[in-house]
Amino acid sequence: MKSLLVAATLVLGLALPGLAAAQSGETTHALTLGDAPKYGPDFKHLDYVNPDAPKGGSIRYGAIGGFDSFNEFIVRGDPAALTGLVERLTMQVDDDSLSEYGLIAETMEVAPDNSWIVFNLRAEARWHDGKPITADDVVFSFNSLKEKGAPFYRYYYANVEKAEILSPRKVKFTFASSNNRELPVIMGQLPVLPKHYWEGRNFEEPSLDIPLGSGPYKVKSFEAGRSITMERVPDYWGKDLPVNIGTDNFDLVRTDYYRDPTVTLEAFKSGAFDLRAENSAKQWATGYDSPALRDGRFKMEQIETDNPQGMQGFVLNLRRPIFQDKRVRQAMILAFDFEWSNKTLFFGHYKRTRSYFQNSPMEAKGLPSPEELKILEPLRGKIPDEVFTTEYQPPKSDGSGSNRDNLAEAAQLLDAAGWKLENGHRVKDGKPFEIEFLLQAGDLFERVVQPYAKSLDRLGIKLTLRSVDPSQYQERNENYDFDLISTVIPQSLSPGNEQRDFWSSAAADLPGGRNEIGLKDPVIDDLVERLIAAPTRAELITYCQALDRILQWNYYVVPNWHLGAVRIAYWDKFGRPEKLPEPTYGVGLGAWWIDPAKEAALAAKLKAAAPAADSDAAAAPEAPAEEAAAPEDRGASPVKYLLYGGGALVALIVVVGFLRRKKAT
Repeated sequence: MKSLLVAATLVLGLALPGLAAAQSGETTHALTLGDAPKYGPDFKHLDYVNPDAPKGGSIRYGAIGGFDSFNEFIVRGDPAALTGLVERLTMQVDDDSLSEYGLIAETMEVAPDNSWIVFNLRAEARWHDGKPITADDVVFSFNSLKEKGAPFYRYYYANVEKAEILSPRKVKFTFASSNNRELPVIMGQLPVLPKHYWEGRNFEEPSLDIPLGSGPYKVKSFEAGRSITMERVPDYWGKDLPVNIGTDNFDLVRTDYYRDPTVTLEAFKSGAFDLRAENSAKQWATGYDSPALRDGRFKMEQIETDNPQGMQGFVLNLRRPIFQDKRVRQAMILAFDFEWSNKTLFFGHYKRTRSYFQNSPMEAKGLPSPEELKILEPLRGKIPDEVFTTEYQPPKSDGSGSNRDNLAEAAQLLDAAGWKLENGHRVKDGKPFEIEFLLQAGDLFERVVQPYAKSLDRLGIKLTLRSVDPSQYQERNENYDFDLISTVIPQSLSPGNEQRDFWSSAAADLPGGRNEIGLKDPVIDDLVERLIAAPTRAELITYCQALDRILQWNYYVVPNWHLGAVRIAYWDKFGRPEKLPEPTYGVGLGAWWIDPAKEAALAAKLKAAAPAADSDAAAAPEAPAEEAAAPEDRGASPVKYLLYGGGALVALIVVVGFLRRKKAT
């Protein structure tokens, strides 16, 4: 469920309402943070699509895990990824991350003082059963998500005072205050659900009843926990909208679920599915070599992106007394040898993450600016002194594996914190320093955490790796029953309301929330509220930088790494537009199509290779449980969390996220 919430963060946080539209009060086709949307009201299609792309054919994906529900808006259950089923009032595009374009809503009206927004719904917008999408559906969706949905929605809609039906195709949201510039766009990103379908059903329960949607795809068939097939809706009401021209080109989209990543990779190499996003440096470097790759039946491609990277790291759970001391947390960071890990485990692919807003304008660099100091000076004495004097950088080693200097500094910090070394073990008040790292069974992070455990052992700290099955991991994670876990705290180009869920005291005790750190600090609570209420983008950036510095110097996570690119492997049967989106906030996979000539050529190669495949590996082998592994570098790209498929991990999530225009569900 947490991945779903992360997904909503990435999409809902990307854009703010257009100042020009807000000032004039006139209707607008799009909302934007910039001076104007990239695409005007009369644009014909997106720049990165082929408007004449043929429809037809099928695409197959592989996912890890399983699913037991189609209700992706609640905490309970492992929902399937129903890409293309649910539409929203507005949508984003892959080359204009600061804008939102009308989808179900044809136009929007923003109050001059930003205290409300009105959405005018398209007359042609229809559910798959033919009934029109109405303002009643919109208000029902808002109330259901806020009252019965995942905890995230309560935080995100907390400042929405009321939702009103002005007419069958006109809905108004009124805000509790006018100082939250993000709220109009947050409401535009509302997933719209059919009231008439949900009447008589329990919204709070997982269910495998086939849901009613309004998007370009609907559920054709499924086998619970094993596979799901979506079929294109030929008479989809939005197919001729400029934002949709040239996209959603496959007639069928099938997803098969595998029990672990090793099996999934072998299935891909054998041709069991068509396209895969790879988040493991080791697999990317060594795992794909095969006759099919060498003769060009499938290809590998790394695409640089312009996305913020956020923070991937090992969370030190502040709910545990052992991590309340900042010196202990700093020692934990010093014990992690990134340079050795990158060289030995990751083939040198990664860069060290140093910021909670990595690769974005919000990243704190150098010393605080005069604007930041206006925020930070009143907090002096309540925040670390280093915020004012030193740029934060995570510790570095020489990469040899000894990490001697950092471990020596860590030992001094532990001594100062009262953790004395006795017979090779750290002890305080008669209790040993023993902690547990919670992992899903078979997680490839084990090969990262094991050397970390050895490093901690040199300090006298016992770190135990605890591998549990996915359902137990989810339960413990949602109830914060862990000492350390690996997580991703994603960020967008316009951070906002979701920051409450990351950092606020109120979120720390909310089951299923995203304050995994357990942070409770009134200083940060206040700073987050001021960040959300920032009246200009420049001030928003300044508040984020100030927040970043405070988080950095409190040592709440052991920073990991980031890539800044997407790695995909695909069987060579696809047609592609001539260019990528510019800037590359998404890679435009939603505009791919089946190329008949390439598909025929691939079929000929497959036929010629059939004898070799029979003797090689015609079918994906079952890997032993101890070899099962989840991708090691969750967080290599925040794009991977744009969709959540329950037990399905990043292999499907990255790909489908691209294919369906960053739609967070």
